[in-house]
Amino acid sequence: MHRHRQSNALEHLRRMGREIEAVQSFCVGRDVGAEFDYGAMFAVKDIEGYRAYMHAPIHRETDSVSLPILDKMISQDLTDDEDPAIGAQIQEIHRTRYANDPELVALVDGLDSYTGSGRPSA
Repeated sequence: MHRHRQSNALEHLRRMGREIEAVQSFCVGRDVGAEFDYGAMFAVKDIEGYRAYMHAPIHRETDSVSLPILDKMISQDLTDDEDPAIGAQIQEIHRTRYANDPELVALVDGLDSYTGSGRPSA
């Protein structure tokens, strides 16, 4: 990964944590002892915060900067919400995000490997 492009992508991830009001805490840094070089984690309070996080303009901007320089990616949506419908609500947020943004789908489809809850439906 070209160092400038890598640095720009990491800074965009940090901006997401600083600028998206719904983000309560975040960490962007090296993935120590795993198969990835870097990772990011963002914590939000509830499903509405998650929706705001997923649809924030800086999130989409970060996708445009970071996805083209990635080979592989995983996404995880972890929750302590006991509502049995929470999984369907999360999937609906992903579905509408991809449905309204074919360029984003193309960026994700360009990855060599992408697993996780945020993967667009085939």
